[in-house]
Amino acid sequence: MTIPHADQPVMTAGPDLKHADLVLILMHGRGGSAEDMLGLHHALGLETVFALAPEAAGNTWYPNSFLAPLESNQPYLDSALQRIDTIVNDLIKAGIPTDRIALLGFSQGACLTLEFVARHPRRYGAAIGLTGGLIGPPGTPRNYPGSLADVPVFLGTSDPDPHVPFGRVKETKDVLSRMGAVVELRRYPGMPHTINQDELDAVRELLKHNIEVHHGRK
Repeated sequence: MTIPHADQPVMTAGPDLKHADLVLILMHGRGGSAEDMLGLHHALGLETVFALAPEAAGNTWYPNSFLAPLESNQPYLDSALQRIDTIVNDLIKAGIPTDRIALLGFSQGACLTLEFVARHPRRYGAAIGLTGGLIGPPGTPRNYPGSLADVPVFLGTSDPDPHVPFGRVKETKDVLSRMGAVVELRRYPGMPHTINQDELDAVRELLKHNIEVHHGRK
């Protein structure tokens, strides 16, 4: 079976992994790049966070809309989800506990991040989806096994958005909440398909809180 994304590069930024307070996995959108996402790490200004940004083959994780039938996005979709799984498992093997691993994606990368977290529920440090939702056509079963007990999840989205219906983002909130996550959803009427300053500020505070908890300050 073809594994399109398996050997693609992963870019990094921040301190040495063993000295980092938190690890942030960054998933780019369609047509984006790992370098784009490392720019987001820089914008957050969290110097003790180690960032990992994998890059999709051809800068696209899967060819069709995230609302298309699942099989129409194969084998790319499974390969993309496996790429995240490999990175997470490598971090665990390196001694990083899952509650010090946060995942963030934008657009197509947000869809992947949220679908991965639902399919592989653990006590992550945080899961952040910036204009994205769970993958699959309307009516896709959402009976994911496992628990996301108390995982903080932030969802920010433009509405209306040309690619991501607000209804799917709301469904994503409901599904992840049902799995035990603590989900905040912020809707930005009329915002272009981008990341705004309010989202950046919210993400920064969420990650700072995780760091402070691990340092015993909260």
